[in-house]
Amino acid sequence: MSLSRPVAVLALAAGTLLAIAPAAQAATATTEAAAPWGPRYAPGQKAKAVGTLTAKGEDHADLPTADTVKITGKVYDYAASSKVCGWAVFRITYRDGNQLPHKHRSVRDCTYRTAKSFSFTDSDVYQVELKVCAEGKRSKPSLNCLYAGTWKTLYLSK
Repeated sequence: MSLSRPVAVLALAAGTLLAIAPAAQAATATTEAAAPWGPRYAPGQKAKAVGTLTAKGEDHADLPTADTVKITGKVYDYAASSKVCGWAVFRITYRDGNQLPHKHRSVRDCTYRTAKSFSFTDSDVYQVELKVCAEGKRSKPSLNCLYAGTWKTLYLSK
């Protein structure tokens, strides 16, 4: 059986593409290293947050996102007052269909100079931002903490 020249070229090209595809998948699978972030401080250095972020399975289709993002770290309260706590507030922008809404995740530490550890995972993440605040004991961060000042970008899917 003899193959014509165009069919032989197509068969060779298909074999080459099939050999390249697993290598490309392996290259994207290895880009999952934990990236350190911080330390980040509240105004007046009355609170501090530090940790790592790991993004897995970045998808660069219509809206680029990571399949999962894992954030681990510690938040410290450096305010000498027992009425003040340290806060690490994360603004996580995620994909919902063709929209990019956001949600907040907060971690509070009210133990002077003792770290509180945290870890959480989110999916379909486009961006992760952080703000560190020091303010009174309450169940949620204040509107001032959420909306005054600047968010620091920890992760942005490109």
